[in-house]
Amino acid sequence: MGKTTGFLEISRKVAEYRPVEERVKDWEEFWPLLPEEEARAQGARCMDCGTPFCMSGHGCPLGNIIPEFNDLVYRGQWKRALDVLHATNNFPEFTGRLCPAPCEAACVLAINQPAVTIEQIERQIVEHGFAEGWVTARPPTRRTGKKVAVIGSGPAGLAVAQQLNRAGHTVTVFERAEVIGGLLRLGIPDFKLEKHIVQRRIDLMAAEGIIFKPGTNAGTNYPVEELRTNFDAICLTAGATQPRDLKVPGRELRGVHFAVEFLSQQNRLNAGVPIDPAERITADGKAAVILGGGDTGADCLGTVHRQGAAQVYQFELLPEPPPERKPNNPWPEWPRVLRLSAAHKEGGVRDYNILTKAFTGDEHGHVRTLQGVRLEWGPPDEQGRPKMIEIPGSEFEIETQLVLLAMGFLGPERNALISGLGVEIDGRGNIACGANYMSNVPGVFAAGDCRTGQSIVVRAIADGRRAARAIDAWLMGSSELPAPL
Repeated sequence: MGKTTGFLEISRKVAEYRPVEERVKDWEEFWPLLPEEEARAQGARCMDCGTPFCMSGHGCPLGNIIPEFNDLVYRGQWKRALDVLHATNNFPEFTGRLCPAPCEAACVLAINQPAVTIEQIERQIVEHGFAEGWVTARPPTRRTGKKVAVIGSGPAGLAVAQQLNRAGHTVTVFERAEVIGGLLRLGIPDFKLEKHIVQRRIDLMAAEGIIFKPGTNAGTNYPVEELRTNFDAICLTAGATQPRDLKVPGRELRGVHFAVEFLSQQNRLNAGVPIDPAERITADGKAAVILGGGDTGADCLGTVHRQGAAQVYQFELLPEPPPERKPNNPWPEWPRVLRLSAAHKEGGVRDYNILTKAFTGDEHGHVRTLQGVRLEWGPPDEQGRPKMIEIPGSEFEIETQLVLLAMGFLGPERNALISGLGVEIDGRGNIACGANYMSNVPGVFAAGDCRTGQSIVVRAIADGRRAARAIDAWLMGSSELPAPL
């Protein structure tokens, strides 16, 4: 624990975001670190709570040993705190920026006070470690002679690769994009995760002996037959990259795009990749509409602000969440409450209970308006789903020149790799696996969003660690790799 009376004496404090008028003019991270003494004070707030729900099933999926690293930060023992953090989390520099922090929602202090700033402390630890030169490559001392192919280089794939490499297997990571990092590199905006932070970790992993093959689409320009021949095991970690579409009149109009297409293009532009002006997707000077109220929608919101949108609307099909927990959503469950991201504090109109009915276009085939209607929700049907009811007379139309579809994802794409390997798909559209993470095809495993469905970065890393242990055990008969319970 931290200081015995710390939670009584010290208030929760997080680093203040950079001012809105400053941060919307660039692509740099909006959330700085706290000064060291203030970070140590926040570690002091961790309680001697007996049962640390922050690292339980309701809290951190990785099982991070949170009370211990909080205490070490409070005492100024940063190197030991880094060792504790890395013992369960391969990439705290990612989770410390991107995780929605279920650990904080489950913090015992959060029953009646603001939670310990666990996510911020995690980021402070790892960045302190990088600054001091403590985070270094850790190549294995021996090699097993086994080769493993990891398909996809997002957080799950990177976790699988690093864990299996530490076990001594030779790991090759295939990535169809031109850069390594998957969602971290092309899906997350720079203002949330600057890409030199991703590259910093990739460079360390390469120094540990992991082989990266960007621009290699396994199943297409690297045949399935070669995967089977060249590797002892294959792990699919390609993510849930099939976006949910909106099948309404006018969907085919120019200016209506999937969010991932929009976000990845901007990330490429920020990295200096030339984009054909005819293919450029920009909100500059336009009225933009974002359909979807989740994290991807918020990423789009922050991006259109930085592109110079004249007006921004973010519409959500579902009702507005309450500002505080309701009685049927008690601690330590994940709080189903209204959340304001940094992007929401930058402006725009946020509205709920809205169903998009159609888009209309101009004479050039470009989107001109969105036509919608307001909803109310009736009693649940026989499947337990609330009934969606359009409110008569609530129809409306707004002008827009850019529409971004951020309505979630429907599992992995059905591509040549999936069909060529012959893996089965479950009823939810994900790769079906047993308890040992193996698909119906011997030696072919899956981890992350392509196995579980769309989720959060910390769950992807946790799933990757579990899959790595299962693969190691299948290859060697047993495994000493650590993995979350």
